[in-house]
Amino acid sequence: MTGSGRESFKEIFSKEETLMSDEHLLYRVENNTAYITINREKQRNAITPEAIELFHDYLDRAGTDPDVRAVLVTGAGDKAFCTGAQLGDGLSSDGRKVFARYADLLKRLATFPKPTVARVKGFCLAGGTGFMLACDIVVASDDSSFGTPEVNVGLWPMMIGALIFRNVPRKKAMEMILLGERIRAAEALAMGLITRVVPAVDLDGAVDAVLKNLAAKSPIGMKIGKEAFHAAEGMDLEEALDYLSIKIAEVASTEDAREGITAFIEKRQPVFRGR
Repeated sequence: MTGSGRESFKEIFSKEETLMSDEHLLYRVENNTAYITINREKQRNAITPEAIELFHDYLDRAGTDPDVRAVLVTGAGDKAFCTGAQLGDGLSSDGRKVFARYADLLKRLATFPKPTVARVKGFCLAGGTGFMLACDIVVASDDSSFGTPEVNVGLWPMMIGALIFRNVPRKKAMEMILLGERIRAAEALAMGLITRVVPAVDLDGAVDAVLKNLAAKSPIGMKIGKEAFHAAEGMDLEEALDYLSIKIAEVASTEDAREGITAFIEKRQPVFRGR
């Protein structure tokens, strides 16, 4: 246990018991966080159609569980976060369905009403880059590497590209996609692909700190704020300002907002209840 009473990331995943598990994906709720782990370490956590369906199911659970205030996505082991689809799955007779379900998953993850965090250690490639970019916050070890190698096998990062262009300037995005080269963590940070880089030995502590911070925030404030952020992203300036003036009134009317302001005046920590 940590000094604050929260179990660390490493302690949580050293336990044998999980709420739900499968050979493809693991799910556990601890410390107000839903931990989703791609569990194919020997295959460098390549994603399968089965894992995509499980991922949808686990997001359903996390979204409706009042104890969950954030979602953490990671890969088993220390070699890879996720290296994309298992080669061949997209080329099967139902490949179009697999691609559609993956696209649906990226949409859900990118607009999830609760904060999402990616913990990256090792390779984060192809479809794994999509999962990572769909998360709100990305904490990576300094020995991690990123990339979209699809072009090297005659493919193109189609759905992933939509997320790349929303995070990276156009020229850097095109260079990344066209060359298909590996990108080291420091460069990924400079490009805007990820949000934090830490030494590998500090990764779990850094992730724990982020999750603890998120768990202390107002769930209803985060939900309204994230929904507003994504809706306003596609609006012109005048429309966005009009829309956001309505949303600020909505969030200001919540019990959590009143509690937060009262706690600030009384110089104490707020107790948010998600209302």
